[in-house]
Amino acid sequence: MPTLTYPHWRDVPANTWRWPNFSAAEIACRGTGAIKINTEAMDKLQALRDRLGKPLIVRSAYRSPEHNRAVGGAPASKHMQATAFDIAMSNHDPVAFAEAARAVGFLGFGSYPRSGFMHIDLGPARSWGDPFPPRPVPFAPELPPAREVLSESRTLRGGGTAGAATVGAAGVEVIQDVLAETQSTIQPLVPYLDTLRWVLIVIALIGIAVTIHARIDDWKRGQR
Repeated sequence: MPTLTYPHWRDVPANTWRWPNFSAAEIACRGTGAIKINTEAMDKLQALRDRLGKPLIVRSAYRSPEHNRAVGGAPASKHMQATAFDIAMSNHDPVAFAEAARAVGFLGFGSYPRSGFMHIDLGPARSWGDPFPPRPVPFAPELPPAREVLSESRTLRGGGTAGAATVGAAGVEVIQDVLAETQSTIQPLVPYLDTLRWVLIVIALIGIAVTIHARIDDWKRGQR
């Protein structure tokens, strides 16, 4: 179980750090900046990260003896051996997290629901603490951004306006023809109906333009 020790995390040679999802700074002691690297533990931590496919927020990793005493850690804490990690559960389901951690080789588990993190270490096999309460809503799958509702509303309104105005214009034209043929006594109204028909046609064209603009805007937003 190779272990590397450096007085400060900045002293770790960059070409020796092989865990892409973690930095030396987040593994180092929070109190002193010193770092002890247990390569087996780090390999398992990276395997856990790969298995879960989402970030692991490390609350505590290596602790120097003096920092361990300052935070009230156990006298023989695995943190001082660099074989333990406290991971926040804010972006994980605790049950799924524990199953994945066991699968990659972690053996010790401590649950701290009030503080929102889970302790994992290389063993011996044991567990302690209260279980996390069930989440009222499970984690939802990550989905691509949906179209903006306002854009869809503009499309709907523009299309509806165009359709209504087109139907209205056609109706006016029919009424105009009927009046022209059968109601000679109200012939003076026909020119006004002709004007109304053209007004409705203009409204229809405006509605079509709004619809086209909204759809182009939707497409542009989808490309961002």
